[in-house]
Amino acid sequence: MDWQAYIDTEKLGTWMAGQGLGDGEVTGAHLLGGGTQNLLLRFDYNGRSLVLRRPPPHLRANSNETMRREMRMLEALAESDVPHPRLVAGCPDETVLGAAFYLMEPVEGFAPVNGLPAFHASDVAVRHRMGLSLVEGITALGAVDYEAVGLAGFGKPENYLERQVNRWRQQLKGYGDFPGWSGPQAIPGVETVAGWLERHRPSSFEPGIIHGDYHLGNVMYRHDSGELAAIVDWELTTIGDPLLDLGWLLATWPGETPADDTIEGFRVQPWEGFPAAGELVEHYRSRTHRDTSSIEWYAVLACYKLGIILEGTHARACAGKAPKATGDQLHASTVALFERALGWVR
Repeated sequence: MDWQAYIDTEKLGTWMAGQGLGDGEVTGAHLLGGGTQNLLLRFDYNGRSLVLRRPPPHLRANSNETMRREMRMLEALAESDVPHPRLVAGCPDETVLGAAFYLMEPVEGFAPVNGLPAFHASDVAVRHRMGLSLVEGITALGAVDYEAVGLAGFGKPENYLERQVNRWRQQLKGYGDFPGWSGPQAIPGVETVAGWLERHRPSSFEPGIIHGDYHLGNVMYRHDSGELAAIVDWELTTIGDPLLDLGWLLATWPGETPADDTIEGFRVQPWEGFPAAGELVEHYRSRTHRDTSSIEWYAVLACYKLGIILEGTHARACAGKAPKATGDQLHASTVALFERALGWVR
């Protein structure tokens, strides 16, 4: 990708100087990851390494607002125990680089879904610790007093659980605008799952910060241990029910059903040593005052919500607006998620 078309380093340097980051030249700039979603550019400036994050080249309707929300969340977490990328400076103004963006310190760690280093791959005890520290990341996040850190009004916790099923049912219905989409009937048990969620919804919850897309693909680990280095990709963060982050982890946790091979993006090899899903729940329970007695409900909701999100790419692929192979694979993941949900429902 020609990232220079979307990130003007001269304008970036002028802006950084205005932010008090010193004078200098942007050097050693290179993209991190594939650049298919948000762009991550690592570079050196004034004697330090920085990472810039901005929306994808083809902006979605909410891309800039999502960036502004991410930088607000990272700023709010600065003094917390939550492992996260450290915010250096944010630019909500879209005119500097053509989109809102922010700078953060590089995370010294690795993404487990891209392969384990020899230290982690050779030690089952380290991998077991990786699973437990993953849970500790969301217990720390859920323990943050969101109002005390300046996030009052960041989300709409009122009736949060009551809104979920209809919100995502409407999203699924909207995919009918894409010609060629196979429709909701190609998703097993979609209305069965929705009905079960409505009938078994917990009667109350304690609002808190949620990451919104918490799984092994959205964390980085330290090179020298099984501890989290950072929780990344805060696009879906809001104020809601923090138990949904645990449910999301269960919905995407490998090794639980035969359908796992079709759920992309969440697998780590070797898997031996990672805790079973039940141990994740027990570890969460031991570190929180929240009531986890309905945790299967949150896991089913996570399957429902994530499955519908992934189905959106399949619908776009059917209309020729996304690669067919990607759409087919994500549809298979949607089916696997709903099959997992049906296993809990039944």
